[in-house]
Amino acid sequence: METKPYHHGDLRSALLSAAEAELALRGIEAFSLRSVAKRAGVSHAAPAHHFGDANGLLTALAAEGFRQFRAMQAAREAVADKTPRAQMIAAGLGYVDFAMARPALFRLMHSSDRPAFDTPDLGAVATAAYEHLRTAVAAIKPEASIADLGAAWATAHGLADLMSAGRLHSIAGLPVAERDAVIAEIIGRALT
Repeated sequence: METKPYHHGDLRSALLSAAEAELALRGIEAFSLRSVAKRAGVSHAAPAHHFGDANGLLTALAAEGFRQFRAMQAAREAVADKTPRAQMIAAGLGYVDFAMARPALFRLMHSSDRPAFDTPDLGAVATAAYEHLRTAVAAIKPEASIADLGAAWATAHGLADLMSAGRLHSIAGLPVAERDAVIAEIIGRALT
């Protein structure tokens, strides 16, 4: 049997894409470098060469997830009113958008101990996401306490987690505009 060599302009991106697909299909428990390599059509050594081990690949995937998470928030913020409250609600809607579109990646980023948050790349992008939240809350309430920050984060995260897990059917089943209005109202209540 003749095999064709794998040529790719961006093997790292191909491996990250394959890793996310494997994570979504098999879950964190069955995640392996070998299955990622097979999905990407590369040798089983290729992921280890780029990422070291499975946790290294999951760390890189989580970092990319935080970048995409912030991009979804930024997309919502770009079309929202520029008031601090509207921007915070838009960021919350982006939070939910990301979790619903990429539930396995969302769980990796927020519920797994496999990614190494103390690495420079993941640490930086996770911290930047948190700082965005802190800045947004402070823009609404300059004297915001840790409880205010926690309330805003817990509300957006709780909605995102419940909806990405297929819960909150009464909200998730609404037409998109209605669903967004309900989510915006819930997030707005946490900001009072």
